[in-house]
Formats: sequence, C-alpha cells, structure tokens
Amino acid sequence: GAPGEDQPSADHDADTSEEEMAEVEASPTEGEVPDNAPASCPGTASDQAGKTDGCEGCPNQKACSSGEGAPVDPDAEAIAARMAGIKYKVLVLSGKGGVGKSTVASQLALALSDGGSDTGLLDIDICGPSAPRMLGVEAEEVRQAGTGWQPVWVGDRLCVMSIGFMLPTKSDAVVWRGVRKNGLVKQFLRDVEWGDLDYLVVDAPPGTSDEHITLAQSVKEASNVAAVIVTTPQEVSLLDVRKEMSFCAKAGIPVLGVVENMAAFVCPNCNHASEIFPPAPSAPGAPPGVSGGEAMALEG
Repeated sequence: GAPGEDQPSADHDADTSEEEMAEVEASPTEGEVPDNAPASCPGTASDQAGKTDGCEGCPNQKACSSGEGAPVDPDAEAIAARMAGIKYKVLVLSGKGGVGKSTVASQLALALSDGGSDTGLLDIDICGPSAPRMLGVEAEEVRQAGTGWQPVWVGDRLCVMSIGFMLPTKSDAVVWRGVRKNGLVKQFLRDVEWGDLDYLVVDAPPGTSDEHITLAQSVKEASNVAAVIVTTPQEVSLLDVRKEMSFCAKAGIPVLGVVENMAAFVCPNCNHASEIFPPAPSAPGAPPGVSGGEAMALEG
C-alpha cells in the first residue's frame, strides 16, 4: 500500500533538533546518554544529571533531576534483535548527491551475493528511492507476514527493501517531514524480516541529516558496522563528502574506504580516457600525482 497506509505509526518519534548532530558524538559520560540530549550531558547515572548548566533546555532535565532518568527508546530492543542476525552492516554514504552512491550500493550488494554471501540491500533514501530500479524489481510489492514486512527477493541470496515498492506510482513524491522519515527508517530496521544475513548494505540519501542521525543512533549498539564513502573527483563534491566523513567520526562509524566514482570516461572507439570532472588538487603532503578522492582519503 501507499506510505502511511496499514503501516505502524511513526508519531512516537521526536523531531530532529539542531543539537542532534552533537548527540551522536562519543564523549566520556557516566551512565547512558539519551538520544535527544545535548553533547554536554553528564549521563543519566551521574550525580549531576539534570543539574548542570548544560542540562538547561534538555527535554529530559526534569526526569534526570528527579532521579527517574530519561525514557528508553521503545524501538531499541526490537532493532537490536533484528540486527543480531546480520553479521556485517555496510553503510554507503556521501554528503553529495549525484555521485553514483545508489549504483555503488546496488553493485556492492550484487557482488557480495554473487560471491556466495546472503545479502540484503536497504534503501533509506525516502524521497529518491533507486534500489527497485537498480535491481530490476520495480513491479514487485512488499508483503506483510506475522513476523514482519517481507523484503523483495532478487535472487537466492539477495533481498531488498525500499519505500519505492510502496508508492502508488513510480512518479509519486514522498512529501514528509523529518519525524515521518525517521519513523520509516526505524520501521525498516525493526519490522523487516531480514533473517540471518552475512551483509546488510544500506543505501543512504545525500547529506548528514534526519535519516543519517536515526540510522547512526539505531545501529550504534550493533556490532560490525562500517561505512563506504562515495565521491566524484572534483572539489565541489569533496567539500560535502568531507562533511560525511566528519559525521562518521562523530558517530563512531569506521570508514572502510572511499570510492571515487566517474573518475574518467573511456571512449569505446579509441580507448582514450577523458576527465569529465577535473580532480581536486593534491592535498599537502600527498604523493605526486595523487588527487581527487584519493588525496581526500589521505587527509585522514
């Protein structure tokens, strides 16, 4: 059915605040730090919980100062249970749109499954889902079972889930605010019957906003979570991709590597390689001839 029809409500999710980029940054604290707490939170088990200057304005201040502590995310346990059956979670990220991130994600999922690994592809680009088209399963539908939503199977070892399967038509726009997008991302992690997988590849939208924060918070307790960063060679792309790498550092997500896409076009007639996007200059200290995404990766 269409988004919002016959689906669990996402109204219990809190709106994304301006401080939420800070809340994924790891810092030494005493006890648990609520997802919606500021970066200066001393931890719910601290004697100073709810009493410091940094607690001013926090929605949990009253509960912490009274000793009750902040409410636990009701979805955390269910998401953790789903993720426990998946050995490796690979997040395909890029701060820039149009760099071929969905192509990289789908090709990575296909390569893993062709290599004998049970693989899932989760498309959390709510406004621009591409996975159904990329994998040639646009005509398929998501079905509900007693154990949750059933992903669409592309082959014996590859399944996929995307909001693209739920739209009435392929051209329908998803006009949702952050709270509903966050809710659907959590539903995909919590309610889809992924089963036991070797890999779950997550195709994320560009940027470092609602979907990324929800994803990072939802999988932060899971094991074997890492990111692959996708860019194109030019500086206008690298400017945004560096922000994505900064997000990963703050969220505690290790980066497996950087894929520089669209580095050159090779003519099918003469085999001459043309640089469509001039690569960014070499970074200071980079070896001669190193530029673009490779130079950015060496920046550390």
